[in-house]
Amino acid sequence: MSNYRRPYLAGASYFFTQVTHQRQGWLCTELARIALREAMENVREKYPFSIDAFVLLPDHFHCLLTLPRNDHDFSVRLRLIKTYLTKNYGEQLDLNLEVSQSRQKRKERTLWQRRFWEHLIRNEQDFAQHCDYIHYNPVKHKLCLFPEDWEFSTIHRFIAQGIYPLHWGRDKTPEIPTAIWDD
Repeated sequence: MSNYRRPYLAGASYFFTQVTHQRQGWLCTELARIALREAMENVREKYPFSIDAFVLLPDHFHCLLTLPRNDHDFSVRLRLIKTYLTKNYGEQLDLNLEVSQSRQKRKERTLWQRRFWEHLIRNEQDFAQHCDYIHYNPVKHKLCLFPEDWEFSTIHRFIAQGIYPLHWGRDKTPEIPTAIWDD
């Protein structure tokens, strides 16, 4: 069994990447978007967190979350979000994939990869670079020409709040972190 060492720091901000099982492209469907939003809202009731930046792509999502000052357990939040969506919407998504013996043994379905990528945000520059990565990601994956063209992103909030200028990311590729599990 793997021994993952993750930095747990109360009140910290974290960048996450969560990928669908076998990179299935179901996340941008209307049902999946509704289900994911509901799952996140449901988990936030008991385990609060703020969503600082978010992008939803067909087979994965990236988000930057901040935990409350007295709480460090991001793993439980991601587990509960995935579990809620799977239990409440898994059958409706009707992906019809064979469940491996390993997944059957663990009573897992075929919606999500088991693990997720996490990065502890270390300072304001790190925060800004990860926000830029999140918002530029649909362009990186050739899903759109410009970041603001992607519907399922908090870039629209960033532009409306004046954090980003209109047409951010059109003239040049932002300086983004390279050590991110995404491909």
